[in-house]
Amino acid sequence: MDSLTTPSQGALVDALNITKTFAGQRTLLGGQPAILAINDVSLSLKPGETVGLLGESGSGKTTLGRLLLKLSEPDSGEIRFNGAPIKDLSGAPLLRFRRRAQMIFQNPFDALNPRFTIYRSLTEPLLVARIDRSAYGAHVRAALELAGMRGSEAILKRFPHELSGGQLQRCVIARAMILSPEFIVADEPVSMLDVSVRAGILNLLRELQQRRSLTALYISHDITLVRYLCQRTLVMYRGQVVEDGFTEQIIQDPRHAYTRELIAANPQRWRQRAE
Repeated sequence: MDSLTTPSQGALVDALNITKTFAGQRTLLGGQPAILAINDVSLSLKPGETVGLLGESGSGKTTLGRLLLKLSEPDSGEIRFNGAPIKDLSGAPLLRFRRRAQMIFQNPFDALNPRFTIYRSLTEPLLVARIDRSAYGAHVRAALELAGMRGSEAILKRFPHELSGGQLQRCVIARAMILSPEFIVADEPVSMLDVSVRAGILNLLRELQQRRSLTALYISHDITLVRYLCQRTLVMYRGQVVEDGFTEQIIQDPRHAYTRELIAANPQRWRQRAE
């Protein structure tokens, strides 16, 4: 992919030539080479755009998502949110950014503190954002309704181990949405769930995007998820974005050899049109 040198006009999220390297593990035989997880990646997400980030395990897609949310820092390059660099955000400006950009984690069983009630987990972002405690109840009820759990206030006194995987993931989504963010990164949001509940979560995510006009980045190895949710798809391979285009166009006419290999591995599943 060609590198960008200036932010894209009108973009909500911009990454400009970012790189991220992780130190290699040390063994009895000595140190291992450093891992180049993100290699000169540039991308742009417009307001209200839903984008898939597709690739196999180890391609760098989760690392990229964390960088965009300032959960990790790039070694080089620049990330901008609404035109402003996020690198040096701290204090009140960082809190404002956290309100506007949230993550839905892959494993709902790990995403919530097992020692916290669901109510405490849901209100944790409100505490960090310094929301008045008198408003907690209204925020929690609104978040539960957004997550398709209206009338489920009884679960607020329960602990994560007392809920099903589908209920937990809805709680994770409610927590991510409780501050009404503009941008979400969802990392493999249904991969840890039973097949029987995946469709409900996918429908919920699509409904949220439509109701809230969210800018969303869906990280996945599964083209069926990306195809269902995303108008546009980026394909990652060895830390680089190797293809970027409309989702259907990429599936029907892949340009990069890696994308063609992914589709060729299971052509019926990848090319069959979503219902």
